[in-house]
Amino acid sequence: MKIVVAPDKYKGSMTALQVAQALETGLLRVLPQAEITKVPMADGGEGTVQSLVDATGGHIKEVEVTGPLGEKRRAHFGILGDGRTAVIEMAAASGLALVPNAQRNPLITTTRGTGDLIRAALDVGCRRLIIGIGGSATNDGGAGMAQALGVSLLDRAGQELRPGGEALLDLAAIDISGLDPRISETEIVVACDVNNPLIGPNGAAAVYGLQKGATPEMVVRLDQALANFAQVVERDLGVATQDLPGAGAAGGLGAGLVAFLGATLRPGVEIVLDVTDFRSQLEGADLVITGEGAMDRQTAFGKTPAGVARAAKEKGLPVIAVVGTIGSGIEAVYEVGIDAVFSIISGPMTLEQAIERGPELVAATAENIARLLVAGSAIGYLAK
Repeated sequence: MKIVVAPDKYKGSMTALQVAQALETGLLRVLPQAEITKVPMADGGEGTVQSLVDATGGHIKEVEVTGPLGEKRRAHFGILGDGRTAVIEMAAASGLALVPNAQRNPLITTTRGTGDLIRAALDVGCRRLIIGIGGSATNDGGAGMAQALGVSLLDRAGQELRPGGEALLDLAAIDISGLDPRISETEIVVACDVNNPLIGPNGAAAVYGLQKGATPEMVVRLDQALANFAQVVERDLGVATQDLPGAGAAGGLGAGLVAFLGATLRPGVEIVLDVTDFRSQLEGADLVITGEGAMDRQTAFGKTPAGVARAAKEKGLPVIAVVGTIGSGIEAVYEVGIDAVFSIISGPMTLEQAIERGPELVAATAENIARLLVAGSAIGYLAK
C-alpha cells in the first residue's frame, strides 16, 4: 500500500514536515510494509517558505531588511533544492505581526522590506521567485517594494515619494529606468488567494484597511491614493490594475508586483502543488492524507487540504484529513473531495496541552486510521 501524506502546518504547533513525520510514525505502527510518501504542503501564506524548503531539500537564508515602519530588522527567505528558485513571504519583512498594535498605521507603513528580500534573492542567483503576499501591514500598492528595486516614484515637484500608502496621493510620475535589470530575466509568481480589486468597496483599503490600523477616514484617503496610483501606473507603464482580480491583495502589493515586475498571480496551493510535483507523487498511491490545524467551511475555499483533495480526486483517490480542531460548516470540505475528517483531540485538554502533545496526538490518530483501514479490508470494504 502506498500512502501520500500531504498536510499543511498546524499553526503555532508543528511545521508541515513535522505533521507529516508524525502521521508516518502512526501509520507504520500498523502498516509497517506501507510506502509512505511525505509531501509538506502550504497555500502561499505563513509557513510556505518552510514547507517548500523541507519538501525540496532547500535551505533558509536570513538578511537585513527595512521593516514596515522603516526600521532595520532581520528577515528570511527560502532557497529551494534546485538552487535557482527563491520563496519569499512578504509578511517576513512587511507583515502586520511586525508592527505593535499602537503603531499600526497603513498611511505610513511600507513594503520596502519585501523589495529588499527580492533583491537579496537575486543577489544569490535565484531567477525564479515565488512570493506569498498574505498578512501585510501595508497599503502602499507595492510602492516601497518597487523603490527598493530601483523604481522612481515622483511627486509633482519631481521628488521621490515618502514611504506609505498616503503618499500615493502625491504620485505624479513613474520612472522605471533604474529598475534592477535582473528582473527582466526572472520569472515571478505570486501566491494570491483573494480576488479583491485594487479600489472601491471590495478593494484593498475598504476590506483590509481597518485590521491594519486605519480609521474609516484613513480608508477613504487610502482608497483615493490607490486610485491615483492606478491611473499613473496605467498611463506611465501601460498596465491596467484597477479592476485586476487580486490586485488588492496585501494592500495593493498584488497590483505592484504585476505592474512593476511583470509578475503572475496564481492561487497559492496550486503553486505549491506544482513546485512539489505533487501530482506525480500520486502515481501508484492508494490513499492521500492531508490536514491542517483547524478545519471548517473556509477550508473549502482554496486552503491547502482542499487543493490536495482536488488533485487527488483527479486520480480517483480517497482523501482523509487529520486536523487539530473541527469547526462549523465542516460539511463543505466533503464537496471538494475530502472523504473523512479526524480530529487529533482525544479528550478534554487545553490548547496548550494539545500543542505540547501535537506529534503524539497526530501519530495516535494516524494509527487509529490505519487500524480502521485494516478492519475495513478484513470485512471486504476496501480493495486492498
